[in-house]
Amino acid sequence: MSLKRIRLLIWKEFTQLRRDPLLIRLLLLMPVLQLIMFGYVVAVDVRNLSTAVVDLDRTATSRNLEAAFSGSGYFTVTTHVGSETDLRPLLDSGAVKVALVIPEGTQDRLTRGETAPIGIIVDGSDSQISAVGSGYAAQIVAQFNTERRDALGIQLAAPGIDARVRVMFNPTLDPINTMIPGLIAAIMMISLLAIMSQAVVKERESGTLEQMFVTPIKATEYLIGKLTPYASLATAQMLLVAAGGLFWFRVPFNGSIWVVLAGLFLFMFTCLGLGLLISLVSRTRHQAQQAVMFVMIPTMVLSGFIFPIQSMPAIIQPLTNLIPLTWALQVLRGAFVKGSGFEALAVPMLALVGFGVVIFGAAIVATRRRISE
Repeated sequence: MSLKRIRLLIWKEFTQLRRDPLLIRLLLLMPVLQLIMFGYVVAVDVRNLSTAVVDLDRTATSRNLEAAFSGSGYFTVTTHVGSETDLRPLLDSGAVKVALVIPEGTQDRLTRGETAPIGIIVDGSDSQISAVGSGYAAQIVAQFNTERRDALGIQLAAPGIDARVRVMFNPTLDPINTMIPGLIAAIMMISLLAIMSQAVVKERESGTLEQMFVTPIKATEYLIGKLTPYASLATAQMLLVAAGGLFWFRVPFNGSIWVVLAGLFLFMFTCLGLGLLISLVSRTRHQAQQAVMFVMIPTMVLSGFIFPIQSMPAIIQPLTNLIPLTWALQVLRGAFVKGSGFEALAVPMLALVGFGVVIFGAAIVATRRRISE
């Protein structure tokens, strides 16, 4: 064993790293980014669930009950509606995750010593939110009953408020029903980024890219020829995962196939463009792999695929809107679980259009510049 040769090899590796400043930045930033995300996102509880209140009683008891929910830290009352029928559009669009329905005569029933039922409606399109939200709601009502009985000095077994929880869209609370729709988009993004990030940089390393650019080929022709095979593979993969979810895992499908296809194809263009951009700016395949990891980690953690966005700190929640997967999940879960149509999913659809235009358009511009160089 020669220490001199080892020293020379170590010096060579550090020299190569110094010549690749982008790779060094990625290696230094990635652990810091992971620490921040996992420290602030993964370790937090499900809190601040957007809540709508239907107060048909309008008494001191109903106001105190609403205050008990809003003061718990788990529910944030964002809107009041006049009837239970007005809740469906809010739940379809994802504007609220929980609804508290207080029927007329609640206070009178309690005064007469009767049990007073109230309704708690939970959005089941996210199994984690629905399960935890239902449990917290039941705990708050139980605590409210205890405090009321203690204040009145009545016995513990006296009737009180009866919380009747109803989970909409996924009444069985089966997590697979919300996981499979998200997996369709997540798997598509992972595979397209992994493949597309290597598409151009591989040719650059082998020297065939420069040979191709000296030919009369146009940027449009190059893009069509480069992207068509990967788009076809992504479509086949998407159909395979969807078929497995529907027929093997028996995931119910309540929406329109056209809504799902529209959302997935818009998301596909974003993924293709992002992968192509990474491949164009990377000088080596190793650098492209690190760039994909740098993009994928915040995407998976902050998009709502694993952890509910409502449970994240308020300063982080606006950042989730900058992640395309966030909007793709809203479309797929809305269509699969809720049966939402184009009208209810207009906002996430428009967001995907915007991402597709910006990211895919930037990839086209970068490709044209590369060919013209």
